[in-house]
Amino acid sequence: MSEFMPQFAPIVVMLFLGTILLIGCSILLLLYGTLGRCLALAKTGGFMTVVVALFYFLILSAASLSSREKVLPSTAWKYFCEIDCHIAYSVVEVRRPAVLGREIKQVPAQGEFIIVRVKTWFDERSISARRGNSPLAPNRRKVVVVDDRGIEFPESPEGKTALTLSGNSSVPLSQPLRPGESYLTDLIFDVPKDSRGLKLLITEDDPETRLLVGHENSILHKKIYWGLSTRP
Repeated sequence: MSEFMPQFAPIVVMLFLGTILLIGCSILLLLYGTLGRCLALAKTGGFMTVVVALFYFLILSAASLSSREKVLPSTAWKYFCEIDCHIAYSVVEVRRPAVLGREIKQVPAQGEFIIVRVKTWFDERSISARRGNSPLAPNRRKVVVVDDRGIEFPESPEGKTALTLSGNSSVPLSQPLRPGESYLTDLIFDVPKDSRGLKLLITEDDPETRLLVGHENSILHKKIYWGLSTRP
């Protein structure tokens, strides 16, 4: 089972860039008409700017309103499509230790520690034949655990430090990969003991994704999670 974010990435990016180009040209026409005191050109440029922006906003809103929240099983892959290549994530293991760190300096959780081991994979089947074997650095990621009330819990800095001091090595999600390569990352969260319906969200953290049609970060769009209610 696999989910892609966003679907049809090349078309989505071309639509976004094309809209930016059209709006830019319309604004230039508006400025040219204003500075040249040509009312007809100024009106045309202003009208085109509004129409193009409104049309794109309607498409963006329609895609978001038609989306549905998805909760994936741990073995499912969530792909982030970067035009000509895809990086995928899946949950390998979920642990709930009472404390973290070495015996002489253990760190207790304020609520309950949850360690989610995630696998990152650069799917070599998703690249073009001309791309080559150069490494790809993943875009910035936002990582949170969400409960059934919609409350988000970011990674625990104390938990990450304790896990590192205990000798457990973990590759950061920003580590570049070559096609076919993969690595494991431990994500540590400290959540209240009474939390229910916990879900893991890994998504992109770049501001422009909020303007991409069909992207889970866009306005009103539903998210794709992994369920953490049971151990994989």
